[in-house]
Amino acid sequence: MLNKMIVPFLFAALLAGCGNKEVLLETDGDSPDSSAVIQAFDTVMNSDAPAIAGGVLKYALVAESSFQGVFNPAFSEDAYDEELMGFSHESLFSYDEEFQLTQDGMATFAQNENLKTVSITLLDNLKWSDGAALTVDDILYAYEVIGHPDYAGSLYGEAFANVVGMTEYHEGTTDSIAGIEVLDDTHLTIAFEELNPSLLQAGGALWSQPLPRHQLDRIPVAEMMSSSQLREQPVGTGPFRVKAIIPGESVLFEANEYYWKGKPKLDNILVEVVGSATIVSEMEAGNYDVAVMPASSYESYKDFDNITLLGREELATTYIGFKLGSQDVESGGNTLNLSSKMADAALRQAMAYALDNEFVAAVLFDGLLQSANAMVPPAFEGFSDDEAVGFSYDPVKASSLLDEAGYLDRDGDGFRETPDGEPLEINFAAVAGGDATETVVAYYIQQWEKIGLDVSLATGRLIEYQKFHDMLASDSLAIDVYQATWGTGMDPNPTEMFGRTSALNYTRWANEKNDALLGQINAAVALDDNVRTGIYQEWQALLFEEAPVIPTFWRTQIFAVNNRVKNFNIRYGATRGWETIELTSEEPVR
Repeated sequence: MLNKMIVPFLFAALLAGCGNKEVLLETDGDSPDSSAVIQAFDTVMNSDAPAIAGGVLKYALVAESSFQGVFNPAFSEDAYDEELMGFSHESLFSYDEEFQLTQDGMATFAQNENLKTVSITLLDNLKWSDGAALTVDDILYAYEVIGHPDYAGSLYGEAFANVVGMTEYHEGTTDSIAGIEVLDDTHLTIAFEELNPSLLQAGGALWSQPLPRHQLDRIPVAEMMSSSQLREQPVGTGPFRVKAIIPGESVLFEANEYYWKGKPKLDNILVEVVGSATIVSEMEAGNYDVAVMPASSYESYKDFDNITLLGREELATTYIGFKLGSQDVESGGNTLNLSSKMADAALRQAMAYALDNEFVAAVLFDGLLQSANAMVPPAFEGFSDDEAVGFSYDPVKASSLLDEAGYLDRDGDGFRETPDGEPLEINFAAVAGGDATETVVAYYIQQWEKIGLDVSLATGRLIEYQKFHDMLASDSLAIDVYQATWGTGMDPNPTEMFGRTSALNYTRWANEKNDALLGQINAAVALDDNVRTGIYQEWQALLFEEAPVIPTFWRTQIFAVNNRVKNFNIRYGATRGWETIELTSEEPVR
């Protein structure tokens, strides 16, 4: 679940900054060079140069807004906070290249299919970053907080409700969770209503981030998210710990002497927020050692001789979503509004067929993006569907769908009215993030205008990251359609993104067949690989038919690494992380 619940709006950062590409997107006919080769990159950077002792690595957090500063996986809803916690927090479980849990982490596990239980065993003598003992009671405490009736985060949903006794605890009818048993300081057993593949998937249904009971127990659950303990003195399990924070701007991390693998080789990591408009020049000048770079500026930095570029498939899908209902605050469920502006699937499908995303990827992104035909990224071979039809560029079909559904231009102004003859004005929201974002958004609006749809920017402009999130989460009536990114994390289970009761289901789409398919995904029947693949294919076919979202792009994530850095590895499943990274000189290569 960690990473999947990241607020999914980082497409702006990926697009930000067109470099020298002053492109006005205009497409007529077939997509030019739509079969462009996808770029391939190394994932490991090594060096034979001797390392210095300690040192300070400078990490650029490329962002268009400040980070929120909630440094705990149970409460964070900000992708920038999640990036920061990559230094200070670590999953209990290790995983392999296929994102399956392995037995090489702080904890091992054993699944009993007959009893529907998972037993967790911690290594001996684990410690939090403040030196306090880490025990399985801290795992129990995480479940108690996330399942608590006063919990203010967005994680609670089907995965947590699958724990025996959790629903009763969440509803406040009992003060303990019947299905979780602490045996001693290092052994715990969790009983589930159903076993499913996500329990053994990294970042999946088996919660892997303990909570420090010794630090938080006296704070009411309703007040935890705003507490100084999470925002100013966070305690974690990772190789580094927070030493100093300038809110929203920077975090200085120091080596965690209590880290379970031993003290890291670096003394400090300094993370500073850097805008996408300046990150290319900052890396060229050697002002930072590591940054995740904007794809649309690739041509401007690909030949820098003081950095090495590493890349990997990002576990994310960019999409266009439609606001179809609202969340019932009392019940926590999502309710479909059959009278909403975007309620007609034909209208949504038409908007999909109007867009040539192969053209966009080819013109702007140098093989670093590819047009997506489904929501599950191709990195998940057992879950994605290579043969999914997807929405190809077909403006004739788009217009026909609108005609047949009764969306006609009755007054001759060039824009279609609703089947009832009412004006149809569609508000489209996207996160502010540089010239490329503006170019893509302008292209989308232009393409929709070509099929007779009156689409304009919600609020009249691109929206600041946090405000965008707040508007989506609160079901602002100012948004009808929006562009965002689903960060799957290492488990592509779509329940948190599309579940009827999920707070992260920002479309508020609720569908009985979707309920049934998600139920199968989260049931023991999906433990069979072939059955699971079939369910995912059927689910993605349902999304194509109903079109609550339009998948648009899969992406390559590019890391720029200064050539003084040693032992940098971004391969999924790598067992060596920030604790092994070293520097070969006091100053960056410039």
